[in-house]
Amino acid sequence: MNGMEYLTNELTTTVLLSVAAFVIAMLLTPVYTYYAYRYKFWKRQRTTSTTGEELQVFTKLHAKKFTRSIPTMAGIIGIVSILVVTIVWNFDRSQTWLPLAALIGGGIVGLIDDIINVRGQKLGIAGLRSSLKFILILAIGLGLGWFFWAKLGYSSVHIPFLGDLALGWLIVPLFAFAVVATGNAVNISDGLDGLAGGLLALSFSTFGVIALLQGNIGIAGFCFTVVGALLSYLWFNIYPARFFMGDVGSFAYGATLGVIAMLTNTFFLLPVIGILFVIEAGSSLIQLVSKKFFGRKVFISAPIHHHLEASGWPEVKVTMRFWVIAAVTSFFGIILALAGGHI
Repeated sequence: MNGMEYLTNELTTTVLLSVAAFVIAMLLTPVYTYYAYRYKFWKRQRTTSTTGEELQVFTKLHAKKFTRSIPTMAGIIGIVSILVVTIVWNFDRSQTWLPLAALIGGGIVGLIDDIINVRGQKLGIAGLRSSLKFILILAIGLGLGWFFWAKLGYSSVHIPFLGDLALGWLIVPLFAFAVVATGNAVNISDGLDGLAGGLLALSFSTFGVIALLQGNIGIAGFCFTVVGALLSYLWFNIYPARFFMGDVGSFAYGATLGVIAMLTNTFFLLPVIGILFVIEAGSSLIQLVSKKFFGRKVFISAPIHHHLEASGWPEVKVTMRFWVIAAVTSFFGIILALAGGHI
């Protein structure tokens, strides 16, 4: 079998995996919907910021949306679909165990937060404290990072156009940083119908292509499995959303994306491919720091997608233009991977 035939066969396999995950997720959606409406998994609208201030702008922007009850925790559908496809297909465990563990670990943290959010209404509890979520995701990142270094033998990171930088055990905190930063950035980005799901689908598709070109077929197959599940979610989440992925989805997918970047040795391409996640998280951080130390806001509302809404952009326009930007940076990320020595 020549190189072209091999690539064609592997590409066909990854596409079939994506289709399988899409079909399973579509079949599971009515089951989730039945229980979501029966047990009232309603998403609670945030009314205060992390600093305790009332979110007047946010509340005004989304007042109409929350006149109807919208279920959350739909990320469970994707997690189950990906888990089933990955186990049945029996991928190379050295390439799929870590992202699958991140998916489940991040999902569990998010699920706890979502359950508290849904069931804690009478007690006035909105979910887990931000500090506790950070600690839990950090613990997952450090644990998986140790496995990445001690068991899989990774100890260096590739710098585009310069080569590999040996880090030894310091690869563990770098791995944890990738997991924590990406997990939180995706969670922050999940604020408009279809926004986080579309950005994630583009990011995982890009890393899937890079992994395929690297010959990391297990990683590529896993990435496209995630894409299939996300496309099913987007079918119901585009405006007006039928349901939300919740923290169970955003933390699961975000943590997994960080792991995939480390496994493909493309850590420094992650902020390029996922530049909008960086901008979203960065805008929230800038707003928080500015209010705390200078007593004023930089943005009308943070993260930046809410600022654009408050500036007059319709929700759908913000989402679609962010998708376009993400598509462009995804192509640029593949070019950098090819030119920078990652493949």
